[in-house]
Amino acid sequence: MKKFQSKKGKLFQGLLGTITGLFIYSLISDKFTWPFSLLILIPISLMIWIYFNTYYVLQNNLLKYRSGFLNGEIDIAKINEIHPDKTLWYGLKPALAQKGIIIKYHKFDEIYIAPENNEKFIEELLKINPSILVNKL
Repeated sequence: MKKFQSKKGKLFQGLLGTITGLFIYSLISDKFTWPFSLLILIPISLMIWIYFNTYYVLQNNLLKYRSGFLNGEIDIAKINEIHPDKTLWYGLKPALAQKGIIIKYHKFDEIYIAPENNEKFIEELLKINPSILVNKL
């Protein structure tokens, strides 16, 4: 079993910092009410959970992914093509950063992930399925 943590993007970190700052400001300021502060706490909790719980595991010829509520697995033998250093702007994205990997599997399915080290992750995938086409455009 090989576990890969997700890359943490500056956009996600900035958004988390901004919302956390708003929460702290709402606690120390008398301009906001307690219900508002509690309302801000919900997205902060969700974002912190996603921040610390986004990872990818290669185990038993499966690519398992988890990011908050999103989780699943892909049979590595079904992976056809990989596009490294790309960003998918729509679709399934259990990732926290840009410049990750688009993985195409089955006939029309694709997923976007962003491990901390794209090259090492691809290397491990190719050890399991050397027929994967790595498309570096």
